[in-house]
Amino acid sequence: MGAEESVVVGTGAVSAEEVIRVARLGAPVRISRDAMSAMAETRKRIEALAEDPKPVYGISTGFGALATRHIPSALRTQLQRSLVRSHAAGNGPEVEREVVRALMLLRLSTLATGRTGARPEVAQVYASLLSAGITPVVHEYGSLGCSGDLAPLAHVALAVIGEGTVRDADGAQMQAREAMSAAGIAPVILEEKEGLALINGTDGMLGMLLLACADLHGLLRLADVTAAMSVEALLGTDRVFAPDLQALRPHPGQARAAANMVRLLAGSEIVKSHANPSCTVVQDAYSLRCAPQVAGAARDTLAHAERVASWELASAIDNPVVTLDGRVESNGNFHGAPVGYVLDFLAIVVADVASMSERRTDRFLDVARNHGLPPFLADDPGVDSGHMIAQYTQAAIVSELKRLAAPASVDSIPSSAMQEDHVSMGWSAARKLRRAIDGLTRVLAIEALTAARALDLRAPLAPSPATGAVRDTIREHVAGPGADRHLAPEIEAAVILASSGALVASAESVVGKLD
Repeated sequence: MGAEESVVVGTGAVSAEEVIRVARLGAPVRISRDAMSAMAETRKRIEALAEDPKPVYGISTGFGALATRHIPSALRTQLQRSLVRSHAAGNGPEVEREVVRALMLLRLSTLATGRTGARPEVAQVYASLLSAGITPVVHEYGSLGCSGDLAPLAHVALAVIGEGTVRDADGAQMQAREAMSAAGIAPVILEEKEGLALINGTDGMLGMLLLACADLHGLLRLADVTAAMSVEALLGTDRVFAPDLQALRPHPGQARAAANMVRLLAGSEIVKSHANPSCTVVQDAYSLRCAPQVAGAARDTLAHAERVASWELASAIDNPVVTLDGRVESNGNFHGAPVGYVLDFLAIVVADVASMSERRTDRFLDVARNHGLPPFLADDPGVDSGHMIAQYTQAAIVSELKRLAAPASVDSIPSSAMQEDHVSMGWSAARKLRRAIDGLTRVLAIEALTAARALDLRAPLAPSPATGAVRDTIREHVAGPGADRHLAPEIEAAVILASSGALVASAESVVGKLD
């Protein structure tokens, strides 16, 4: 399914794949007829309650700690507009376009369930903005993850009413009304309940979770590739990855990682060269021998995170919410704890996978542990430093990843005059996970670069066809062993190959799709 084909938002959940298509590939969006009908039908209930003299939260009252005030009909449009303006209080660096587009699609998905009471025309503006490539400017700081991602969602809602700043499809920053006018999109005037419906959700943290999960699928396959390259070039054995040994500890992720490594190392002359009784090495170091255990546990944690994400995708998060039997009820479903927890879990996973990768890289550089390779893989040790400082760069990143692994979700700062006295910090967990994923990409890229150099230094013994293909892809962009060169551009070239999926694709061109 191409990026140009519309994602249809109905009363049910959008898929993770559809979120990625809209967020990253710019797919347009349209709303199903069933969803338009569901929103129109529910809106009747909101309009009836708006006429009721009895105060109803979110419809005829203030918000949060100000919910005790009954708002007369004449002031309710102003109430909704004031809510959006006051909550659009974000600050700091601009959030990435893909994150904002994911957030917008997920909020639209909740509106389309018909459980929020928002009118169809309000939802249509979200679809139109996404399809036109107009992205509201959202800022790094402002969300406590409860009641959901208020400030980030409010910045989007501000654009929906024609205020605030956006970026057009070409990335130019301009006023929302100007961009919308150029795209033929009319701003809306919010009515009862609608301002609240636009800002009360976990859409920002969920969007970042889905993007992170997509990234980690590729990075964990890359971790198997780089581990296999390191096992091979450090004269490790592939026997420890045998299926019957892995089956003694039947974690599914471990079995998948080990099976990948068996396939990647198949046919290696280097491995075969020391697989005989004359080899004096009894056991490989943990960073080699236990690679499937760590990468496997990472996969199982990722699988749990994706289960949580699937439940959240199927959720209609708002407060108050319109139930299927027409009641309008306050609830706590906006609390971001379920999403915040798994975002933190994944940050731990990222830090540990990166830490093991760095340990393998370090072994290459130490003559006491690298089984005959030159110090620091240098061409003329002492004159040349080889990859000495590449490992420093890895170590600096891994140290940062350990700090990012400290959970955000254990923190809580009460807000709204103690009405919101326990918050999730899920947005913060998501933001640090994005930084952590970037760090893991860089760490694995440096391992791949170093392992490729070591494989070359094992000549005339040939690597396996799979690891050799990865080495060859690197060599298309980075020269092989020799006197010291400016190393930073070579590292960055490897990072680009890692993040684009080119290194994994090279291995898969030989062994087929890795698990």
